[in-house]
Amino acid sequence: MKVGPINHGNGKFEFVVWAPHANQMTLRIFSTNEQTYKMNILPNGYWSVVVNNVAPDTTYYYLINNERERPDPASNFQPQDVHGPSQVVDHEKYKWTDQNWNGIPLTNYILYELHVGTFTEEGTFTSAINKLDYLCQLGITAIEIMPVAQFPGNRNWGYDGVYPFAPQSSYGGVEALKNFVDVCHSKGLAVVLDVVYNHLGPSGNYLRDFGPYFIDKYKTPWGMAVNFDDEYSDEVRNYFIENALFWLENYHFDALRIDAVHSIFDFGAKHFLAELNENIESLYHKNGKKYFIIVESDLNDVRLITPIEQGGYGCDAQWSDDFHHALHSALTGEKSGYYMDFGKIEHVASALKNSFVYSGIHSAYRKKRHGNDASGRPTYQFVVSIQNHDQIGNRAFGERLSQLVPFEALKLAAAAMILSPYIPMLFMGEEYAEESPFLYFISHSEPELIEAVQKGRKAEFKAFKWTGSIPDPQSEETFDHSKLNWHCIEEDKHRTMLEFYRELINLRKSISAFQDFSRDHLDVKINEEEKIVFIHRNNKESSIYSILNLNNIEVTTFINLPEGRWKKILDSADKKWMGKNSSTPSMISNRQDITINEFSLSVYEKV
Repeated sequence: MKVGPINHGNGKFEFVVWAPHANQMTLRIFSTNEQTYKMNILPNGYWSVVVNNVAPDTTYYYLINNERERPDPASNFQPQDVHGPSQVVDHEKYKWTDQNWNGIPLTNYILYELHVGTFTEEGTFTSAINKLDYLCQLGITAIEIMPVAQFPGNRNWGYDGVYPFAPQSSYGGVEALKNFVDVCHSKGLAVVLDVVYNHLGPSGNYLRDFGPYFIDKYKTPWGMAVNFDDEYSDEVRNYFIENALFWLENYHFDALRIDAVHSIFDFGAKHFLAELNENIESLYHKNGKKYFIIVESDLNDVRLITPIEQGGYGCDAQWSDDFHHALHSALTGEKSGYYMDFGKIEHVASALKNSFVYSGIHSAYRKKRHGNDASGRPTYQFVVSIQNHDQIGNRAFGERLSQLVPFEALKLAAAAMILSPYIPMLFMGEEYAEESPFLYFISHSEPELIEAVQKGRKAEFKAFKWTGSIPDPQSEETFDHSKLNWHCIEEDKHRTMLEFYRELINLRKSISAFQDFSRDHLDVKINEEEKIVFIHRNNKESSIYSILNLNNIEVTTFINLPEGRWKKILDSADKKWMGKNSSTPSMISNRQDITINEFSLSVYEKV
């Protein structure tokens, strides 16, 4: 069942809303004058009314039981913020130019996560278009935008969205978002939308006024869980499945990233994610375009990405936080909070080889066994990062890695990610070593809610040893401080880092072994005492050997490569990358001692 305003052409719209406990539903339309329409009850608690001669940009409310006036839960646009009326959208109005675009394979994804509001000074979809050529030159192939579902005010990460079908008005709204996606496709860039199906934000969340969208038998960090498996859950599931299809069909997104699916509680016979993926597969058969579902989960559970016919949920890829945590802890030395489970070189090697560090072993942080074995899934089903919105923004002071480790270690981390056997994801500004923080920010209007968020942020950091005054999430200064400083690209260090990222991405794209996602062609060994990781990747076309020194001192180590001659093709310690000059030789044989600089990486190709 489709929900919201459904366009039947020639100004004729059908308005459909789910309100199973309502006795009466009325549509109030505001155009040249106010008009009201009594809605008709349909099976399973839906209400509907067809209206002719609906003018463009008409606004409307629903009146529940002649008492409560509310915006449409499936509003396509909220021009007056979260409490104002909904607005009708004619999705046929925009003239797409991407008819020849059919997406790119997931194996070709090099992701770039960005937050629209802080990516540019203007903070809009339109201003973001001006940076697309820059991203293409960097080598990015797919852009992932943080949630844009309408949230309260003008400043928010997007995870407080309350209108899942309505693009944020302060970012530019409907036409601007479509144009952004359209231009991306014209430049060969796929676009991924981050969506949130585990909760809605607290301000302007009127879903519970319409029906049992939430249940209290499960708890989430954000309050009551969405009702995916209790009474009336069929219609709740339909609401979110229709939302996914809505973004893919009307906005031409290539993929969806689903936030924190470990907080989607569903113990029914068919999990919501499996049902969602079956519907998206049907959309593929309808129009011939392949769409991808990427999920975030902290469960280390490969059921998410196992095909439905094999008992899984059928998602295409999932984030691997273990990769980030292992590398971050090894380079920064942090051991508080969830970093207590990491810090050894063997953890880095396991993340590189096995996708998960915790695949059924005991976690000290969780105080139980955690995860399952990922070895049966291809490596391209895992998205890895060394920085992302969570791992930066959920620090008390929003420090990026550039503020936590030396420049040499920053290059090492970049190379470990880009040249990994997984799908790499950069966080905006990372590629030029941006030093401004990415802080948590909101612009709520309710004083009690603002106070609750401020207190909640402080409580979040109890497991970490961070001290000092936490920036106020409500302050506009906090938001402004999180914007990218594009001008610093002209400075030596930042320009060098940008060129280094370009070189890494070029190597990933141009050398066959880096495009091989078979675990059979991947070998990872370590020297724990010297903090060295050796990575061998090969296929029929090429063979690559990488040496990573995660030690803060120069180390001499013994290498044992397959027979042959090996030529160095990249060294992060070279002077061209602002290193102090490399200690590793330009050519090596299969068995010898070599000296490698602190926090550096050398890559050799068999010749």
